Amino acid sequence: MEKKIIQVDEKVPVKMLIPLSLQHMFAMFGASVLVPFLFGISPTIVLLMNGVGTLVFIVVTKGKAPAYLGSSFAFLVPAGLVIEKFGYQYALGSFVAIGFGGIIVALIIRKFGTKWIHIVLPTAAMGPVVALIGLELAGNAASNAGLLDEVIDPKNVIVFLVTLGVAVFGQILFRGFLGVIPILIAIISGYVAAAACGILDFTEVVQASFFALPNFQYPKFNLEAIMTVFPALLLVVSEHIGHQVVTSEIIGRDLLKEPGLHRTLFGDFFSTMLSGLVGSVPTTYGENIGVMAMTGVYSVQVIGGAAVLSICCSFLGKLSALISTIPGPVIGGVSFLLYGMIGTSGIRLLVDGKVDYSRSRNLVLTSVVFVTGLSGIALKIGNVEMTGMVLACVVAMAMSLVFYILDKFGLTNDQPQK
Repeated sequence: MEKKIIQVDEKVPVKMLIPLSLQHMFAMFGASVLVPFLFGISPTIVLLMNGVGTLVFIVVTKGKAPAYLGSSFAFLVPAGLVIEKFGYQYALGSFVAIGFGGIIVALIIRKFGTKWIHIVLPTAAMGPVVALIGLELAGNAASNAGLLDEVIDPKNVIVFLVTLGVAVFGQILFRGFLGVIPILIAIISGYVAAAACGILDFTEVVQASFFALPNFQYPKFNLEAIMTVFPALLLVVSEHIGHQVVTSEIIGRDLLKEPGLHRTLFGDFFSTMLSGLVGSVPTTYGENIGVMAMTGVYSVQVIGGAAVLSICCSFLGKLSALISTIPGPVIGGVSFLLYGMIGTSGIRLLVDGKVDYSRSRNLVLTSVVFVTGLSGIALKIGNVEMTGMVLACVVAMAMSLVFYILDKFGLTNDQPQK
Protein backbone atom coordinates (compact mmCIF):
# COMPACT_ATOMS: atom_id res chain seq x y z
CA MET A 1 0.00 0.00 0.00
CA GLU A 2 1.51 3.34 -1.07
CA LYS A 3 1.81 6.19 1.38
CA LYS A 4 -0.89 8.85 1.03
CA ILE A 5 0.41 12.05 -0.54
CA ILE A 6 -0.78 15.35 0.95
CA GLN A 7 -0.37 17.76 -1.95
CA VAL A 8 0.70 21.40 -1.86
CA ASP A 9 -2.78 22.90 -1.82
CA GLU A 10 -4.46 20.32 0.44
CA LYS A 11 -5.80 21.25 3.87
CA VAL A 12 -5.29 19.04 6.92
CA PRO A 13 -7.30 18.92 10.16
CA VAL A 14 -5.87 20.64 13.24
CA LYS A 15 -5.13 17.34 15.00
CA MET A 16 -2.74 16.52 12.12
CA LEU A 17 -1.59 20.07 11.42
CA ILE A 18 0.17 20.67 14.75
CA PRO A 19 2.41 17.54 14.77
CA LEU A 20 3.13 17.85 11.04
CA SER A 21 4.14 21.50 11.53
CA LEU A 22 6.32 20.60 14.52
CA GLN A 23 8.07 18.01 12.37
CA HIS A 24 9.07 20.65 9.80
CA MET A 25 10.15 23.15 12.44
CA PHE A 26 12.32 20.63 14.28
CA ALA A 27 13.92 19.48 11.01
CA MET A 28 15.12 23.06 10.40
CA PHE A 29 16.04 23.71 14.01
CA GLY A 30 19.66 22.62 13.69
CA ALA A 31 20.41 25.29 11.07
CA SER A 32 18.17 27.86 12.76
CA VAL A 33 20.19 27.63 15.97
CA LEU A 34 23.67 26.78 14.69
CA VAL A 35 24.14 29.73 12.30
CA PRO A 36 23.29 32.44 14.88
CA PHE A 37 25.46 30.61 17.41
CA LEU A 38 28.42 30.82 15.00
CA PHE A 39 27.68 34.54 14.46
CA GLY A 40 27.48 35.11 18.21
CA ILE A 41 23.84 36.28 18.33
CA SER A 42 20.69 35.00 20.01
CA PRO A 43 18.72 32.43 17.99
CA THR A 44 15.37 33.97 19.02
CA ILE A 45 15.55 36.71 16.36
CA VAL A 46 16.40 34.03 13.80
CA LEU A 47 13.42 31.89 14.81
CA LEU A 48 11.20 34.96 14.46
CA MET A 49 12.46 35.92 11.01
CA ASN A 50 12.54 32.34 9.73
CA GLY A 51 8.84 32.19 10.52
CA VAL A 52 8.08 35.64 9.10
CA GLY A 53 10.22 34.93 6.02
CA THR A 54 8.40 31.65 5.40
CA LEU A 55 5.01 33.35 5.55
CA VAL A 56 6.26 36.06 3.17
CA PHE A 57 7.54 33.35 0.82
CA ILE A 58 4.16 31.60 0.87
CA VAL A 59 2.37 34.85 -0.02
CA VAL A 60 4.81 35.79 -2.80
CA THR A 61 4.60 32.30 -4.36
CA LYS A 62 0.79 32.26 -4.11
CA GLY A 63 0.92 29.24 -1.82
CA LYS A 64 2.22 27.00 -4.62
CA ALA A 65 5.83 26.36 -3.52
CA PRO A 66 6.33 24.49 -0.23
CA ALA A 67 9.45 25.82 1.49
CA TYR A 68 10.25 26.49 5.13
CA LEU A 69 13.00 29.10 5.25
CA GLY A 70 15.82 28.39 7.66
CA SER A 71 19.28 29.88 8.13
CA SER A 72 21.77 29.85 5.26
CA PHE A 73 25.29 28.48 5.71
CA ALA A 74 26.49 30.14 2.49
CA PHE A 75 27.46 33.37 4.28
CA LEU A 76 29.45 31.95 7.19
CA VAL A 77 32.96 32.70 5.85
CA PRO A 78 32.48 36.15 4.23
CA ALA A 79 30.10 37.37 6.95
CA GLY A 80 32.55 36.13 9.57
CA LEU A 81 35.27 38.30 8.02
CA VAL A 82 32.96 41.33 8.08
CA ILE A 83 31.97 40.71 11.71
CA GLU A 84 35.62 40.39 12.71
CA LYS A 85 36.63 43.64 10.98
CA PHE A 86 33.56 45.87 11.22
CA GLY A 87 31.04 44.25 13.57
CA TYR A 88 27.78 42.37 13.18
CA GLN A 89 25.70 45.40 12.19
CA TYR A 90 27.82 45.84 9.05
CA ALA A 91 27.24 42.17 8.25
CA LEU A 92 23.52 42.95 8.47
CA GLY A 93 24.03 45.73 5.92
CA SER A 94 25.65 43.25 3.54
CA PHE A 95 22.71 40.85 4.04
CA VAL A 96 20.32 43.63 3.03
CA ALA A 97 22.44 44.29 -0.07
CA ILE A 98 22.48 40.58 -0.97
CA GLY A 99 18.71 40.45 -0.58
CA PHE A 100 18.28 43.47 -2.85
CA GLY A 101 20.66 41.96 -5.42
CA GLY A 102 18.69 38.71 -5.41
CA ILE A 103 15.46 40.63 -5.99
CA ILE A 104 17.07 42.24 -9.06
CA VAL A 105 18.01 38.75 -10.32
CA ALA A 106 14.40 37.65 -9.80
CA LEU A 107 13.12 40.59 -11.85
CA ILE A 108 15.59 39.81 -14.66
CA ILE A 109 14.40 36.19 -14.73
CA ARG A 110 10.79 37.40 -14.81
CA LYS A 111 11.68 39.41 -17.91
CA PHE A 112 13.71 36.78 -19.79
CA GLY A 113 12.20 33.50 -18.52
CA THR A 114 13.82 30.21 -17.47
CA LYS A 115 14.49 28.39 -20.76
CA TRP A 116 18.18 29.18 -20.34
CA ILE A 117 18.27 26.91 -17.28
CA HIS A 118 17.69 23.81 -19.43
CA ILE A 119 20.54 24.94 -21.71
CA VAL A 120 23.12 25.62 -19.00
CA LEU A 121 21.86 22.90 -16.63
CA PRO A 122 20.56 19.90 -18.60
CA THR A 123 19.37 16.87 -16.63
CA ALA A 124 22.75 15.13 -16.86
CA ALA A 125 24.24 18.10 -14.99
CA MET A 126 21.31 19.02 -12.77
CA GLY A 127 20.95 15.49 -11.39
CA PRO A 128 24.40 15.33 -9.80
CA VAL A 129 24.20 19.00 -8.72
CA VAL A 130 20.98 18.26 -6.83
CA ALA A 131 22.49 15.06 -5.38
CA LEU A 132 25.44 17.10 -4.10
CA ILE A 133 23.08 19.35 -2.11
CA GLY A 134 22.47 16.40 0.18
CA LEU A 135 25.78 14.59 -0.13
CA GLU A 136 27.97 17.53 0.84
CA LEU A 137 25.89 17.98 4.01
CA ALA A 138 26.57 14.41 5.10
CA GLY A 139 29.60 15.54 7.09
CA ASN A 140 27.46 18.08 8.98
CA ALA A 141 25.07 15.32 10.02
CA ALA A 142 27.92 13.14 11.28
CA SER A 143 29.53 16.12 13.03
CA ASN A 144 26.28 17.08 14.80
CA ALA A 145 26.00 13.50 15.98
CA GLY A 146 29.53 13.63 17.45
CA LEU A 147 30.71 10.83 15.17
CA LEU A 148 33.67 12.84 13.87
CA ASP A 149 35.06 13.76 17.30
CA GLU A 150 38.59 12.61 18.10
CA VAL A 151 37.17 10.64 21.01
CA ILE A 152 33.68 9.33 20.25
CA ASP A 153 31.31 9.28 23.22
CA PRO A 154 29.36 5.97 23.32
CA LYS A 155 26.33 7.87 24.67
CA ASN A 156 26.25 10.00 21.53
CA VAL A 157 26.38 6.88 19.40
CA ILE A 158 23.46 5.32 21.28
CA VAL A 159 21.28 8.42 20.92
CA PHE A 160 22.23 8.76 17.24
CA LEU A 161 21.38 5.12 16.50
CA VAL A 162 18.05 5.30 18.34
CA THR A 163 17.06 8.44 16.43
CA LEU A 164 18.18 7.13 13.05
CA GLY A 165 16.71 3.69 13.69
CA VAL A 166 13.26 5.05 14.53
CA ALA A 167 13.37 7.36 11.48
CA VAL A 168 14.42 4.53 9.13
CA PHE A 169 12.14 1.77 10.39
CA GLY A 170 9.31 4.19 11.06
CA GLN A 171 9.41 5.06 7.38
CA ILE A 172 8.67 1.48 6.36
CA LEU A 173 6.71 0.18 9.37
CA PHE A 174 4.48 3.01 10.63
CA ARG A 175 0.95 3.13 9.24
CA GLY A 176 -1.83 5.69 9.18
CA PHE A 177 -1.05 9.06 10.73
CA LEU A 178 2.15 7.74 12.34
CA GLY A 179 3.39 7.06 8.83
CA VAL A 180 3.51 10.78 8.03
CA ILE A 181 5.30 11.91 11.21
CA PRO A 182 8.26 9.49 11.49
CA ILE A 183 10.72 12.40 11.81
CA LEU A 184 8.86 13.89 14.77
CA ILE A 185 8.60 10.46 16.43
CA ALA A 186 12.32 9.90 15.81
CA ILE A 187 13.19 13.24 17.43
CA ILE A 188 11.06 12.44 20.49
CA SER A 189 12.59 8.97 20.72
CA GLY A 190 16.10 10.39 20.46
CA TYR A 191 15.30 12.98 23.12
CA VAL A 192 14.10 10.22 25.48
CA ALA A 193 17.26 8.23 24.74
CA ALA A 194 19.37 11.32 25.47
CA ALA A 195 17.60 11.75 28.81
CA ALA A 196 18.22 8.08 29.65
CA CYS A 197 21.91 8.50 28.77
CA GLY A 198 22.16 11.60 30.95
CA ILE A 199 23.37 14.01 28.28
CA LEU A 200 20.60 16.63 28.59
CA ASP A 201 21.31 19.94 30.30
CA PHE A 202 18.30 21.95 31.51
CA THR A 203 20.30 24.83 33.01
CA GLU A 204 19.27 27.27 30.28
CA VAL A 205 15.62 26.24 30.62
CA VAL A 206 15.64 26.96 34.35
CA GLN A 207 17.31 30.33 33.88
CA ALA A 208 15.15 31.45 30.94
CA SER A 209 12.14 33.74 31.46
CA PHE A 210 8.72 32.64 30.26
CA PHE A 211 8.43 35.53 27.81
CA ALA A 212 11.27 37.36 26.07
CA LEU A 213 11.55 39.78 23.17
CA PRO A 214 13.95 38.83 20.37
CA ASN A 215 17.15 40.87 20.29
CA PHE A 216 16.60 43.30 17.40
CA GLN A 217 19.59 44.98 15.75
CA TYR A 218 19.72 47.32 12.79
CA PRO A 219 22.09 47.34 9.80
CA LYS A 220 24.97 49.66 9.06
CA PHE A 221 26.38 49.95 5.58
CA ASN A 222 29.97 49.94 4.34
CA LEU A 223 30.98 49.34 0.72
CA GLU A 224 33.95 47.13 1.62
CA ALA A 225 31.77 45.00 3.88
CA ILE A 226 29.13 44.66 1.16
CA MET A 227 31.67 43.71 -1.51
CA THR A 228 33.17 41.12 0.84
CA VAL A 229 29.86 39.28 1.07
CA PHE A 230 28.24 40.11 -2.28
CA PRO A 231 29.93 37.33 -4.36
CA ALA A 232 27.97 34.87 -2.21
CA LEU A 233 24.96 35.89 -4.30
CA LEU A 234 26.11 33.43 -6.98
CA LEU A 235 26.24 30.66 -4.40
CA VAL A 236 22.73 31.32 -3.13
CA VAL A 237 21.13 31.69 -6.58
CA SER A 238 22.72 28.39 -7.67
CA GLU A 239 21.58 26.72 -4.48
CA HIS A 240 18.06 28.11 -4.89
CA ILE A 241 17.72 26.77 -8.45
CA GLY A 242 18.87 23.34 -7.27
CA HIS A 243 16.37 23.37 -4.41
CA GLN A 244 13.52 24.32 -6.74
CA VAL A 245 14.40 21.55 -9.18
CA VAL A 246 14.57 18.86 -6.51
CA THR A 247 11.38 20.09 -4.83
CA SER A 248 9.64 20.04 -8.22
CA GLU A 249 10.74 16.44 -8.70
CA ILE A 250 9.49 15.42 -5.26
CA ILE A 251 6.05 17.01 -5.45
CA GLY A 252 5.50 16.30 -9.14
CA ARG A 253 5.01 19.93 -10.18
CA ASP A 254 7.32 22.24 -12.18
CA LEU A 255 7.91 25.11 -9.77
CA LEU A 256 10.18 26.85 -12.27
CA LYS A 257 7.04 27.47 -14.36
CA GLU A 258 4.36 27.82 -11.67
CA PRO A 259 4.60 29.86 -9.52
CA GLY A 260 7.83 30.59 -11.42
CA LEU A 261 11.49 30.84 -10.49
CA HIS A 262 11.20 34.63 -10.34
CA ARG A 263 8.60 34.38 -7.57
CA THR A 264 10.51 31.84 -5.48
CA LEU A 265 13.73 33.83 -5.84
CA PHE A 266 11.93 37.06 -4.95
CA GLY A 267 10.37 35.46 -1.86
CA ASP A 268 13.67 33.98 -0.70
CA PHE A 269 15.72 37.17 -1.18
CA PHE A 270 13.02 39.50 0.11
CA SER A 271 13.07 37.39 3.28
CA THR A 272 16.87 37.75 3.44
CA MET A 273 16.56 41.53 3.07
CA LEU A 274 13.93 41.72 5.83
CA SER A 275 16.12 39.57 8.08
CA GLY A 276 19.09 41.89 7.59
CA LEU A 277 16.97 44.92 8.45
CA VAL A 278 16.08 43.65 11.94
CA GLY A 279 19.15 41.66 13.03
CA SER A 280 18.65 38.14 11.64
CA VAL A 281 20.62 36.06 9.15
CA PRO A 282 20.03 35.25 5.45
CA THR A 283 17.47 32.55 4.74
CA THR A 284 17.39 29.43 2.59
CA TYR A 285 15.91 25.97 2.86
CA GLY A 286 17.01 22.38 2.45
CA GLU A 287 16.15 20.17 5.39
CA ASN A 288 12.42 20.43 4.81
CA ILE A 289 12.95 19.09 1.27
CA GLY A 290 14.10 15.84 2.87
CA VAL A 291 11.08 15.85 5.19
CA MET A 292 8.74 16.15 2.18
CA ALA A 293 10.55 13.40 0.29
CA MET A 294 10.30 11.08 3.28
CA THR A 295 6.75 11.76 4.45
CA GLY A 296 4.83 12.68 1.31
CA VAL A 297 3.47 15.78 3.07
CA TYR A 298 3.81 18.82 0.78
CA SER A 299 1.01 20.97 2.16
CA VAL A 300 1.78 24.70 2.30
CA GLN A 301 -0.69 24.86 5.18
CA VAL A 302 1.67 22.62 7.17
CA ILE A 303 4.66 24.79 6.21
CA GLY A 304 2.71 27.87 7.33
CA GLY A 305 1.91 26.15 10.61
CA ALA A 306 5.61 25.50 11.18
CA ALA A 307 6.29 29.19 10.51
CA VAL A 308 3.71 30.28 13.07
CA LEU A 309 5.17 27.88 15.65
CA SER A 310 8.64 29.28 14.98
CA ILE A 311 7.37 32.84 15.55
CA CYS A 312 5.69 31.78 18.82
CA CYS A 313 8.89 30.09 20.00
CA SER A 314 10.84 33.30 19.46
CA PHE A 315 8.76 35.03 22.16
CA LEU A 316 8.47 32.10 24.60
CA GLY A 317 11.76 32.06 26.44
CA LYS A 318 11.23 28.77 28.26
CA LEU A 319 10.05 26.98 25.14
CA SER A 320 12.95 28.30 23.04
CA ALA A 321 15.40 27.18 25.70
CA LEU A 322 13.73 23.76 25.94
CA ILE A 323 13.95 23.20 22.18
CA SER A 324 17.59 24.33 22.32
CA THR A 325 18.30 21.36 24.60
CA ILE A 326 17.74 18.93 21.74
CA PRO A 327 21.21 17.35 21.59
CA GLY A 328 23.41 17.10 18.51
CA PRO A 329 23.12 13.30 18.16
CA VAL A 330 19.33 13.67 17.75
CA ILE A 331 19.67 16.37 15.08
CA GLY A 332 22.46 14.33 13.48
CA GLY A 333 20.39 11.15 13.42
CA VAL A 334 17.50 12.87 11.66
CA SER A 335 19.78 14.78 9.27
CA PHE A 336 21.61 11.58 8.36
CA LEU A 337 18.49 10.32 6.64
CA LEU A 338 17.11 13.64 5.38
CA TYR A 339 20.33 14.65 3.63
CA GLY A 340 20.51 11.23 2.03
CA MET A 341 16.96 11.69 0.78
CA ILE A 342 17.98 14.91 -0.97
CA GLY A 343 20.94 13.13 -2.57
CA THR A 344 18.68 10.34 -3.75
CA SER A 345 16.35 12.91 -5.34
CA GLY A 346 19.22 13.96 -7.62
CA ILE A 347 19.71 10.38 -8.75
CA ARG A 348 15.97 10.14 -9.28
CA LEU A 349 16.20 13.12 -11.64
CA LEU A 350 18.62 11.15 -13.81
CA VAL A 351 16.39 8.08 -13.78
CA ASP A 352 13.11 9.89 -14.45
CA GLY A 353 14.80 12.05 -17.11
CA LYS A 354 16.00 8.87 -18.85
CA VAL A 355 19.45 10.36 -19.35
CA ASP A 356 21.19 8.58 -22.23
CA TYR A 357 24.73 7.78 -21.10
CA SER A 358 25.66 6.45 -24.51
CA ARG A 359 25.98 10.15 -25.40
CA SER A 360 29.45 11.33 -24.48
CA ARG A 361 28.32 14.73 -23.17
CA ASN A 362 26.00 13.21 -20.59
CA LEU A 363 28.67 10.84 -19.32
CA VAL A 364 31.23 13.66 -19.15
CA LEU A 365 28.89 16.14 -17.48
CA THR A 366 27.74 13.81 -14.73
CA SER A 367 31.28 12.52 -14.09
CA VAL A 368 32.95 15.94 -13.88
CA VAL A 369 30.16 17.47 -11.77
CA PHE A 370 30.29 14.66 -9.20
CA VAL A 371 34.08 14.72 -8.91
CA THR A 372 34.18 18.52 -8.72
CA GLY A 373 31.60 18.56 -5.94
CA LEU A 374 33.08 15.72 -3.89
CA SER A 375 36.82 16.33 -4.41
CA GLY A 376 37.11 19.22 -1.97
CA ILE A 377 38.69 21.60 -4.50
CA ALA A 378 37.79 25.26 -4.11
CA LEU A 379 37.79 28.46 -6.15
CA LYS A 380 38.25 31.78 -4.35
CA ILE A 381 36.74 35.03 -5.63
CA GLY A 382 37.84 37.73 -3.21
CA ASN A 383 36.85 36.55 0.25
CA VAL A 384 34.23 34.12 -1.03
CA GLU A 385 35.23 30.52 -1.57
CA MET A 386 33.23 28.34 -3.97
CA THR A 387 33.39 24.65 -3.28
CA GLY A 388 31.16 21.59 -3.23
CA MET A 389 27.76 21.86 -4.89
CA VAL A 390 28.13 25.53 -5.80
CA LEU A 391 31.45 25.08 -7.60
CA ALA A 392 30.09 21.94 -9.27
CA CYS A 393 27.07 23.95 -10.44
CA VAL A 394 29.28 26.67 -11.93
CA VAL A 395 31.43 24.07 -13.70
CA ALA A 396 28.31 22.31 -15.01
CA MET A 397 26.89 25.57 -16.36
CA ALA A 398 30.16 26.50 -18.07
CA MET A 399 30.58 23.06 -19.68
CA SER A 400 26.93 22.90 -20.80
CA LEU A 401 27.14 26.37 -22.34
CA VAL A 402 30.29 25.42 -24.25
CA PHE A 403 28.58 22.23 -25.49
CA TYR A 404 25.57 24.29 -26.60
CA ILE A 405 27.79 26.65 -28.61
CA LEU A 406 29.67 23.72 -30.18
CA ASP A 407 26.32 22.18 -31.14
CA LYS A 408 25.32 25.39 -32.90
CA PHE A 409 28.45 25.15 -35.05
CA GLY A 410 27.87 21.44 -35.72
CA LEU A 411 31.16 20.41 -34.15
CA THR A 412 29.97 17.79 -31.65
CA ASN A 413 29.93 14.10 -32.53
CA ASP A 414 27.09 12.86 -30.30
CA GLN A 415 24.07 14.66 -31.72
CA PRO A 416 20.98 12.40 -32.12
CA GLN A 417 20.52 11.16 -35.66
CA LYS A 418 17.69 12.98 -37.46
